[in-house]
Amino acid sequence: MSRSLAREIAFKALFQLEFNDGDDEDRESCEDRAIDTVIESGKKLRQSECLYVRQVVKETRARLKEIDEIISAHLKESWTIQRLATVDRNVLRLSIYEIKFAEKVVPKGIIINDAVEIAKKYGTDTSGRFVNGILAAIAN
Repeated sequence: MSRSLAREIAFKALFQLEFNDGDDEDRESCEDRAIDTVIESGKKLRQSECLYVRQVVKETRARLKEIDEIISAHLKESWTIQRLATVDRNVLRLSIYEIKFAEKVVPKGIIINDAVEIAKKYGTDTSGRFVNGILAAIAN
């Protein structure tokens, strides 16, 4: 398997958590269930890829407010983070976490390319271009 597939699986967990977040007391178990569900329902991942998925989902969610502020700063004045399509919002969150906060340095071009491909696969006709534009602005 590849890191690209692991990113796609992490995206699916973030997407799922958008709709089933749990309350404050149950948040961690909701995260664990969502991660386990997408890992088990997808293609077989190596141990290191499963650890990557778990780490980026949990750390992205831990920094959600900060990440959403970064996204919001790059939106047109009339747009808010909640107006974005759920796919676009979660692809951006995952990618911004990796670009700005992840310990392992991955070339920004690879992260952006994977994000665009996920957006094209799961989003609208314009999702790929939109995600590319926002991430290119943030990566610079």
